[in-house]
Amino acid sequence: MEDNFLPGSQETLATSPTPSIDAPVEPAFAPRTDLAQLTARTEAVRQQIGQVIVGQQDLLELLLTALLADGHVLLEGVPGVAKTLTAKLLARTLDVPFSRIQFTPDLMPADVLGTSVFRPAQGDFEFRPGPIFASVVLIDEINRAPAKTQSALFEVMEERTVTQDGTAHRMDSPFVVLATQNPVEQEGTYRLPEAQLDRFLFKLNVGYPTLAEEIQILQGHHSGFGGTPLEKVQAVLTAQDLAALRQQVGQQRVEANVLEYIAKIVGQTRAHKALYLGASPRASIALLNGAKALAALRGRDFVTPEDVQFLAAPVLRHRIMLTPEREMEGGTADDVVKQIVQSVEVPR
Repeated sequence: MEDNFLPGSQETLATSPTPSIDAPVEPAFAPRTDLAQLTARTEAVRQQIGQVIVGQQDLLELLLTALLADGHVLLEGVPGVAKTLTAKLLARTLDVPFSRIQFTPDLMPADVLGTSVFRPAQGDFEFRPGPIFASVVLIDEINRAPAKTQSALFEVMEERTVTQDGTAHRMDSPFVVLATQNPVEQEGTYRLPEAQLDRFLFKLNVGYPTLAEEIQILQGHHSGFGGTPLEKVQAVLTAQDLAALRQQVGQQRVEANVLEYIAKIVGQTRAHKALYLGASPRASIALLNGAKALAALRGRDFVTPEDVQFLAAPVLRHRIMLTPEREMEGGTADDVVKQIVQSVEVPR
């Protein structure tokens, strides 16, 4: 440490009761891990998507969190709030294979996973991969396919493999499913199985824009912006870049009291009187991984209770089920999660 950083003269220091300092003192808030590269990469993604999407900053932060945490995302919102567009734009910022699957009531599992085709010349069967074999898969209107097709996603979403005719086909990394669904249209839709919902890291509610944001959207269209100029968005992350960022996120520091805090919040969902289905340990792991990624996005190499609180609703809202009495009273999953978070003592 240079002399001009030490208070007083050398003589003063020699007689001072204050213990000497042998190593430079870092500011308490300085990250011990260099997150500059992660910040630059994720900011580049934000800027690319921001060329087309107005507002939705919280949504974009949560999508980036899921991407860094290696998790799937379910986007729910009324038609016209740019759910599909946002997912497509996020995919365009990644230099990885992308596919889109439009779920319909007549869709079969083979239409998603692929099928084996007989080759007469060779006298054997060849597996033809389906559209699920991509790094980023957009499933539009996921709740329009029946249970048989939904069950085809169980293995690939959790284990990253597709088993066909006794052979396991492993997905390339990264593998992320971004699914959309409409909560208000009930005709021709099916309720997603709880086992499938549990495989989504986050369920994000996409709301309406604010008045100022909607005016900005109208001004853009009026001035000739119009349409959805996807070609404006360029890829800024490769698969190797994302793998390196995920590795860095995995090294985030988490204190024992924060781990206990996560466990207590998830544990309360299994005892709350307004719930008849609580969250599983998979929810605890999701909350941990999400909090580590969120902390990195916000420039910290350690997780705080505030990170856990921020992600509690996106992680838990689709993993819990209200009792019929609570539903009749007009309660929501988010209300119960908020009550649980407020009831658990925050670690110091």
